[in-house]
Amino acid sequence: MGQPTPATDDGWWRSAVIYQVYVRSFADGDGDGTGDLAGVRARLPYLAELGVDALWFTPWYRSPMKDGGYDVADYRAIDPAFGTLAEAEKLIAEARELGIRTIVDIVPNHVSDQHPWFRAALAGGLGRELFHFRPGRGEHGELPPNDWQSEFGGPAWTRLPDGDWYLHLFAPEQPDLNWAHPSVRQEHEDILRFWFERGVAGVRVDSAALLAKDPELPDVTEGRAPHPYVDRDELHDVYRAWRAVADEYGAVFVGEVWLPDTERFARYLRPDELHTAFNFSFLTCPWDADRLRTSIDDTLAEHAPVGAPATWVLCNHDVTRTVTRYGRADTGFDFATKAFGTPTDLALGTRRARAAALLSLALPGAVYVYQGEELGLPEADIPLDRIEDPMHARSGGTDPGRDGCRVPLPWAAGEPHAGFGGDPWLPQPDGWAAYAADRQAEDPGSMLSLYRAAIRLRPEFGDGPLTWLPAPDGVLAFTRADALCVVNLADTPVDLPAHTELLLHSGPLDTAGRLPGDTAVWLRA
Repeated sequence: MGQPTPATDDGWWRSAVIYQVYVRSFADGDGDGTGDLAGVRARLPYLAELGVDALWFTPWYRSPMKDGGYDVADYRAIDPAFGTLAEAEKLIAEARELGIRTIVDIVPNHVSDQHPWFRAALAGGLGRELFHFRPGRGEHGELPPNDWQSEFGGPAWTRLPDGDWYLHLFAPEQPDLNWAHPSVRQEHEDILRFWFERGVAGVRVDSAALLAKDPELPDVTEGRAPHPYVDRDELHDVYRAWRAVADEYGAVFVGEVWLPDTERFARYLRPDELHTAFNFSFLTCPWDADRLRTSIDDTLAEHAPVGAPATWVLCNHDVTRTVTRYGRADTGFDFATKAFGTPTDLALGTRRARAAALLSLALPGAVYVYQGEELGLPEADIPLDRIEDPMHARSGGTDPGRDGCRVPLPWAAGEPHAGFGGDPWLPQPDGWAAYAADRQAEDPGSMLSLYRAAIRLRPEFGDGPLTWLPAPDGVLAFTRADALCVVNLADTPVDLPAHTELLLHSGPLDTAGRLPGDTAVWLRA
């Protein structure tokens, strides 16, 4: 492979619109029912027309797929279900020719139990220091080494036939790495270089606050500080070393950092660490004007001291889709609200999702759009016998898991499987073709047309700060540069502020020219 020109950091990431690609469900190029890189390459013109600046790919590496690819067996190989490394290199280059950068997903907390390191550790015990192996407690070592619980439910430990236990904060097929070991750190720095040398412009860091563990592996007790495995101070040395690697290539990072403490959160965004981190406060906020404004203000305030841009996201591959979430009586985010058969008013959810799209795209910072959000897809109910997400099994069947937001996309209304390709790996619901991209592209009032217009007009808001305007209860109104955004979350219509031009609206104004409830508008001052 020839040496490509490294990506350059011209600050594009500070205000980018980044599209999340869940490859398995995006587009199937070879007809086997699984999305692949050939499918993505064929849809690059669609993504260019949408107007996005970059694509974030969830893990496309070789994997047994016990957790949707987040169980990585080889970080330097593409999973055969998706294609080849050569295809990935072509995709990166072809996207860049269209002005679209590529962000890949790194999963540093754990690997697959099929990773060569773990297989060697099991086979001969060699290399066990690269993981967290411990004897059990109890008279015969029959109890886990501590009380840590898996993110997917149940103990975070699995016992081997030889009596030792190994740590997995997620599924048993995802053993945690020991980040106190220099080989683990060196391997990941080498992986970063491997992808940066192939033209990747950035890296999303999965579970970024969980890598470091207290070497004593103590129980999690109420109020323990510091936490034995969340947000430990030694993590920052890791990300400083990563930043030095990224700076060689002009590449950027976005971290998945779930932390309630805003000061601790901001530490990850210092100038010599991660460039950006996901803003989960905004995503989890209910459809409420006061709480959304508080979330926006707090987000901007916590980013300001470190000079990092905020990020805004309405949905991703782990949460209930926006249309469904906003169509529920309780629009707050709670994994418990994913219960089977939760009643949803899709018409209401769609109106709110359209307004939320204009809100998020008007805010200062970067915006992430999960595939299918631009089509207004709802959460799908997956038949019990087709659910693949390990969260379902690990919860004893009480949690439906995340497959409902991962259903393969509908591309063409008149084609089999709505144009996705072969018989999809997850079933598409009845009526899925009604959301097809080709149908929406011809409809100026569709969700797709709204997203295309909003991304095209987004530069009207410039790069400046946000200034709130006086507004009635239940209404958010702010200005940036010469543009205004007004969102009415109340039940009654409101008058628009003074303006010279109506740029875009999420839904029609009423006959008196007022903004109805659950509707947003962009104006030129």
